[in-house]
Amino acid sequence: MEATRREAIEEFWQHTSHCDHSVQVYEEEEHFLDTLEEFVLAGFRRNDAVIIIATPEHRSALAARLERQGIDVGNATMRGQYIVRDARATLARFMFDGWPAEARFNAAVGDLIAKARQHHPGVRAFGEMVVLLWDEGLYRATMRLEHLWTQMCERESFPLFCAYPKASFEHGDGSGCREVCQSHTRVCPPL
Repeated sequence: MEATRREAIEEFWQHTSHCDHSVQVYEEEEHFLDTLEEFVLAGFRRNDAVIIIATPEHRSALAARLERQGIDVGNATMRGQYIVRDARATLARFMFDGWPAEARFNAAVGDLIAKARQHHPGVRAFGEMVVLLWDEGLYRATMRLEHLWTQMCERESFPLFCAYPKASFEHGDGSGCREVCQSHTRVCPPL
């Protein structure tokens, strides 16, 4: 990654508060992975536990990047500092008839946060369940899930990072992308 882009990403994550709900709308997969990598590394530097709820491809790509940065992913997982879950499987735990059930969401995500806090008082999370819903055309359910995440961030005091490929918003007048961005406290600048 070029130095100026890395510096911009580092700067963005340095100014994240304990309950920020950030989003990135990305065109290039590599730029998204750069941002996610730095989000995780910033957490490790603070000795935070990091929860990753992602697709298999992104989990694998992130793990490889972290290993290249000298992070022993297996050891971090065993210590409870790196908690990884599949986005689709986690989503299935709380979706009911195409809608996120609040109590089920709170239980599923609350359990992950409690597990993370067993050994690390600071927690941060990345989730891409929302983009799975969006890409299935479940727009209202996506916005409901974003709202549930924001409530969880505020209640449990941790930063959350979400990301959507720009291609997810290609159909329509752009109002979907605006609505998604407005449902977050911070929007990652385009890199």
